[in-house]
Amino acid sequence: MFRLDNKVAIITGGGSGIGEALSLVFARQGAQVYIFDINEAGAKTTLAKIEEEGYHAHFKKADVTKVEEIKQMIQEVVDEANGLDIVVNNAGIAHVGNAESTSPEDMARLLMVNVQGVYHVIHAAIPYMKERGGVILNMASIAASLGLEDRFAYSTTKGAVKTMTLSVAKDYLPFNIRCNCISPARVHTPFVDGFIKENYPGKEREMFDKLSATQPIGRMAKPEEVAAMALYLCSDEASFLTGCDYLIDGGFVALNT
Repeated sequence: MFRLDNKVAIITGGGSGIGEALSLVFARQGAQVYIFDINEAGAKTTLAKIEEEGYHAHFKKADVTKVEEIKQMIQEVVDEANGLDIVVNNAGIAHVGNAESTSPEDMARLLMVNVQGVYHVIHAAIPYMKERGGVILNMASIAASLGLEDRFAYSTTKGAVKTMTLSVAKDYLPFNIRCNCISPARVHTPFVDGFIKENYPGKEREMFDKLSATQPIGRMAKPEEVAAMALYLCSDEASFLTGCDYLIDGGFVALNT
């Protein structure tokens, strides 16, 4: 079950964190994986891990904020792999601040990466996917479903990703293109460790435990757990699922509303 043999998959932001876990799991399950990332060093580290396990993947240096670059990279993937079956829009950035403290520049940056970036990839990929159907999976957040303190810009963008998912799912039913999104709560990635180290020097363990305790289940998610959910949603076993947002949040939304 959940094999992706003969499937061509693009994973944006595949060079670290959740994206790295996605790339590893998809490669293990037989997909022909193409990592899109602006972080070449991170992407190559992911490729090395995949190859260490005896699998293979590809890297395209691509900035999701540049639509022409994304169009070119997707064209290259289609030419090299003779098609495109799966797109995972994982690339994104975070921001801390409320409506007053969020600068216009920060707001524009979040919108460009988290919203325009997802649009650019979908816009460029769908014409090829219409030929044989496929799956688009977007990375949203629990921030799209309930209020989070000091996450104004981030919540705005993830709310947009959630509704973009619904729109694509509706419009492309006739072409056998499924579109869903995943909404994680806090996930233990290198970003989290870096944030704690930068903002709470000397109190790293205390803050890590405090952040972990905000999840009702008592810990943060592992990137591999998000990747397992993504694998299912992109597999043929999930062929009856489209237009859905899947929480992977340790009970956060249900037990806080």
